[in-house]
Amino acid sequence: MGKKVKKEVEPPPKDVFDPLTIESKEVATVVLLLNSPEEEILAKACEAIYKFALKGEENKVTLLELGAVEPLTKLLTYEDKIVRRNATMIFGILASNNDVKKLLRELDVMNSVIARLAPEEEVIIHEFASLCLANMSTEYTSKVQILDHGGLEPLIRLLSSSDPDVKKNSIECIYNLVQDFQCRATLQELNAIPSILELLKSEYPIIQLLALKTLGVITNEKESRAMLRDSQGMDHLIKILEAKELNDLHIEALSVIANCLEDTDTMVLIQQTGGLKKLLAFAENSTVPDIQKNAAKAITKAAYDPENRKLFHEQEVEKCLVDLLGSENDGTKIAASQAISAMCENSSSKEYFNHQGIPQLVQLLKSDNEEVREAAALALANLTTCNPANANAAAEADGIDPLIYILSSKRDGAIANAATVLTNMAMQEGLRGSMQSHGVMHALLSPLRNANVVVQSKAALAVAATACDMEARTELRNSGGLEPLVELLHSKNDEVRRHASWAVQVCAGDELAATELCRLGALDILEEISLSVSRKNKFSELAYNKLLNNHLPLKYSQTGYLSSSNIISDGFYDCGRINPGTKLWPLKDLCLQEPNDRRAVLLINSKPSDVSPPPSTEDKCSDTGYGRTISSSSSLRRASKEKTRKNSYYFSAGFGSPTEDKSEPASGRSTALSKSTIKEKGVRKSRGKKEEERLKEEEEVTAAPKWAGEGNLDKEWYPPPDPDFCVYVYEVTKSILPITNIKEQIEALAKLWLIKLASAALWFEGSMAGLGMK
Repeated sequence: MGKKVKKEVEPPPKDVFDPLTIESKEVATVVLLLNSPEEEILAKACEAIYKFALKGEENKVTLLELGAVEPLTKLLTYEDKIVRRNATMIFGILASNNDVKKLLRELDVMNSVIARLAPEEEVIIHEFASLCLANMSTEYTSKVQILDHGGLEPLIRLLSSSDPDVKKNSIECIYNLVQDFQCRATLQELNAIPSILELLKSEYPIIQLLALKTLGVITNEKESRAMLRDSQGMDHLIKILEAKELNDLHIEALSVIANCLEDTDTMVLIQQTGGLKKLLAFAENSTVPDIQKNAAKAITKAAYDPENRKLFHEQEVEKCLVDLLGSENDGTKIAASQAISAMCENSSSKEYFNHQGIPQLVQLLKSDNEEVREAAALALANLTTCNPANANAAAEADGIDPLIYILSSKRDGAIANAATVLTNMAMQEGLRGSMQSHGVMHALLSPLRNANVVVQSKAALAVAATACDMEARTELRNSGGLEPLVELLHSKNDEVRRHASWAVQVCAGDELAATELCRLGALDILEEISLSVSRKNKFSELAYNKLLNNHLPLKYSQTGYLSSSNIISDGFYDCGRINPGTKLWPLKDLCLQEPNDRRAVLLINSKPSDVSPPPSTEDKCSDTGYGRTISSSSSLRRASKEKTRKNSYYFSAGFGSPTEDKSEPASGRSTALSKSTIKEKGVRKSRGKKEEERLKEEEEVTAAPKWAGEGNLDKEWYPPPDPDFCVYVYEVTKSILPITNIKEQIEALAKLWLIKLASAALWFEGSMAGLGMK
């Protein structure tokens, strides 16, 4: 054998780097390797970073701070599949961090991530790319980017993937996206509902749950409900309810059904297939509070449609709802009360609840939970509206007291609902007395001052309904309830202003209340409203006229006329026409004014004075006597400039002059009138004589008795009496009443009036002549 010759090992080329195997224990070093041009190093570096990121949120923050995100975004589109896959896996994990999300949006990598959903990519890439999108889609800006880059269509396609993780991530991302209206519209165009319904058959509960949640959102749209119905989606949902082992999905399934039942076609379909009866039995027999609550919510949504209410009534839904009122869960009680409120629009249902339901609702008014009280009050408000029988039933169930208590609640909705029930009750005359005995008028003060316009409106309406009786109006006035009512007339809300006007109109039926309302400025506000085209209403006009009819002096001063139904009484006075917006002075203030050169204030007062003695014959014969100075029934004269006596008030007779013959000294003030002649004496007297008589007259005025209350302003004030007018009324009554024929009565009264009118004219002419005036 020949000798073996050993081959010489060829040395490596001088320009080639010898392979180097290293082991790095610092993540910063690995991040630097992300910029390597070698595929193997990139793949291993990405794999190491993926494992590091999986360990917790702190590691994700570390990678962000080391600047790993930006080089990784470039690897999403790398040619090598392994590098591309590993980079995608990293972003699926990192995208759960909010700071990373923000940076990814700034780097605009959405298009690169969506590209990884392409059919030719590996399933694992689909899984982590969809996971990245699911994490990103929780924020609105990212939703817009996903939609703009066409990400919804590949996500819908992946719902049919064989991998459950891909399905889960895709439906989760779609659920986040459909929270936006635009995404829901795009989803309808892409016909995604059949693919979502298929997920209900999945063996993974999380996928089924996400599918139901997505359906619960998109079925808020009418078009989506129609697509679900056409795709036999109701059958899938009913089957879920029938499967006891899927009880964790029942609540979400009921939410979807609730949306679908809003459509009459779906309602008819589910009734024909027996699904409606199953639904009601399921709600009644379930022991899970949330399931009962959602079933009641489903009934509520569907009951807003008239046809649906008929179908529900045929299925005796009322019995189911009454049973749910007895639940121990507050949420179920609230939902059942709301469903009853919706069903009240059906007259047959409203009649059913008269026998069963109202007592249970009254009991809920006493609940410690304010939301329960609000819902129960809402149900009672709808039950008692335009239904006297139900209003009486609520009162018989001792509902008045808790309703009044709710008026002081902190929840505006509860207050408004309670006020509505009380308004409906007050329509029954027999119930108003019971409500007043419970202090309803005082309880309404707080709602009248509430800042919520709905509460203000309901409270004002309640006042209008309950203040029909004198006792109620008196209680309201004494409690200070008129002031907030007047304030509501300033409201910018039409309904508040309308109801407040109505309440004012009702309260104005009481003379004292009308006077107080005028004092508070209600008449001025209503006058201002009547001049506004946009603010006035029928009730404001009625209230304005009602106030004027109860304040005839003001009506006469503002309008210059009284209607045939306006009967004047003692205390009526005429101070002349006043301009709109001018305040009418009270009679007491006018009496306490200094004498001035304005026209006389005419006063009607046939009441005799209880303080001063009756006028004697001598008083009647003296121009400055008591009867002339303070007793004019219809004319409170503001003295002329020549009347220098301060705080002395001179009155003319009720219709011009007294009927008695008087012989008076010519004082320059006035002259006495007989029934047929006037004696003029003061004109020819010398100026010195006039001065003497004026001094004498002032002395007599000083000696005259004071009218009631004049000596002490703190005492109760009475208007000046008018004995002459009392005599005239007595004479007229004595002359007219014996006449039995109405026509003859009218003629006799007219003659007496003309005689008195002529006497007044002659008296006035003589007075002017006595003053040297034409």
